[in-house]
Amino acid sequence: MKELAVIAAFAPLAGAIIAGLFGKRIGRVHAHTAAIFSVLLSFLCSCVILADTLGGASFNGSVYTWATSGGTRFEIGFLIDRLTALMMVVVTFVSLMVHVYTIGYMAEDPGYQRFFSYIALFTFAMLMLVMANNFLQLFFGWEAVGLVSYLLIGFWYTRESAVHANLKAFLVNRIGDFGFLLGVGLVLAHFGSLDYGTVFAKANSLSSKTIEIIPGTHWSLLSMVCICLFIGAMGKSAQFPLHVWLPDSMEGPTPISALIHAATMVTAGIFMVARMSPLFELSQTALSVVLVIGAITASSMALIALTQYDIKRVVAYSTLSQLGYMTAALGATAYSAAIFHLMTHAFFKAVLFLAAGSVIVALHHEQDMRRMGNLKRYMPITYWTMLIGAISAAGIPGFAGFFSKDAILEAVHRSSTPGSDGGYFLLLGTVFVTALYTFRLVFMAFHGTERFDPAHPPHESPTVITLPLILLAIPSVFSGWFVGEVVYGDYFGSALPVPKGDYEGLWPFLKHGVVSPPFWLAVAGIASAWFLYRKRPDLPKRLARALGPLYALVERKYGFDELYAWLFAGGARSVGKGLWKGGDQTVIDGLMVNGSARVVGWFSSVVRLFQTGLVTQYAFTMLIGVVVLAFWFLRK
Repeated sequence: MKELAVIAAFAPLAGAIIAGLFGKRIGRVHAHTAAIFSVLLSFLCSCVILADTLGGASFNGSVYTWATSGGTRFEIGFLIDRLTALMMVVVTFVSLMVHVYTIGYMAEDPGYQRFFSYIALFTFAMLMLVMANNFLQLFFGWEAVGLVSYLLIGFWYTRESAVHANLKAFLVNRIGDFGFLLGVGLVLAHFGSLDYGTVFAKANSLSSKTIEIIPGTHWSLLSMVCICLFIGAMGKSAQFPLHVWLPDSMEGPTPISALIHAATMVTAGIFMVARMSPLFELSQTALSVVLVIGAITASSMALIALTQYDIKRVVAYSTLSQLGYMTAALGATAYSAAIFHLMTHAFFKAVLFLAAGSVIVALHHEQDMRRMGNLKRYMPITYWTMLIGAISAAGIPGFAGFFSKDAILEAVHRSSTPGSDGGYFLLLGTVFVTALYTFRLVFMAFHGTERFDPAHPPHESPTVITLPLILLAIPSVFSGWFVGEVVYGDYFGSALPVPKGDYEGLWPFLKHGVVSPPFWLAVAGIASAWFLYRKRPDLPKRLARALGPLYALVERKYGFDELYAWLFAGGARSVGKGLWKGGDQTVIDGLMVNGSARVVGWFSSVVRLFQTGLVTQYAFTMLIGVVVLAFWFLRK
């Protein structure tokens, strides 16, 4: 298993190197072949590893020692259990579909080889993160996905908006990563090791330990460790209030939007908290923070999706909302439900993004849904796959999203974590909003009157684009059927606690879902979308005007972009300007550099008065000196 794990992890790195360093020499075909083959090899190895873990095999060990400092060893190692194996399969499968899709989407882009190099490198970074058995490697993968996402979001670097977006993503993630690094530092300082197994084994013995951050104020060590680690997850998984970078990541090409939002980067925070469950289980404070943040994110971001007209941004805010569901599940200690929703979400969200990309290509890179309409007639494959993804996202029984979302709602409803009651009602209301904005997209883009340029009618995308859509639509339907084994069974073994709840089988789960409030809220959301955007398309504008300031507040994303631009960006500029004017110009240039020069110049001008070259002046000066000295000595 160790050998397979090494191949699975490093094959995409090899593909990235070939496509990136030798892409111009070997040409486009060989470059994308190298990248796709490397990810395919990683996917096949991941499938074999998953089969082995289902048979009871596992691996936890070091691959090599990177450095030793005192008694601490910094190692690169793998922890392969069922949690890791499931993540590996999801990451590599979605990445493989995105790689194939990219052949068609980026066909005319001059940075073709560079893009394939980046997405293969992105896959490598995510695999290193999920396969880690220690905090050092986890941090390496954590930072690597952030770095590659910066390169991919700003892939079209000649566009000013793309440059701003990747810089925004990089800076916001640095805030979260600072908290994450503090958490890792606390672990090393108090546990004496960065190895997961050692840290988890010592967790119980340190559960009552406190530390003083402010003298005289005692804080729970484990609560501080977990909250610091979760701040990192808030950045990577774009949780409120560190969510502002994710919608702007739409400036990157659509394939990377799908990869970031579906299976990599944003899921890193969810996976990390689940992996750290032995620590979070010992801190109810941290769990409460996680649950409340998740519920706020899910509900607030879903409302923003209702006000967006850019087809990619609607799906982006959907991602934020669904990540909120996963985070709330983690806070409710339903770790397996969170990971299960991560898996089902990866499939249906990849379908939604790639289908949106198919539409964008067909409409010559038009993304405004107000300039679409009746695309079902021209793009049947894209339509049906998009519809499957939308139904799954809305949580309709029988589709994957229903099973995972219902499991989360049930877990939060049963949870004893402080804040779970309010969190449950927020998540329940979000079910209606999710169905509404998802089918708003479907009805505006694929139904109704044609609003695109009739001189350039759309057409169905080529097979290289539609085939990944079909392959991803299949698990968007059927992957949820494993809810009993993954969520309520002992699939994860000792890696994750089994959530509380009675599971009597797939059919009773479906029957319960049909009579439960979430189903009827989803149906009401779909019906409302049909009425507002098919039956009475004039009503949404009238409702927006009637809501006035409330609609404007949501449309402006609650003002967070403006707030951060004024407070942090503006504040940083003000501090920089102050240091420039007061520090550099006044103190350094004015006082230290120019001031010292002026002092020397003044002293020189005075001394120069006595250095005229006239003997009479020198004699007079000496006489004056003698008089002064004589007066001085006589005075004493």
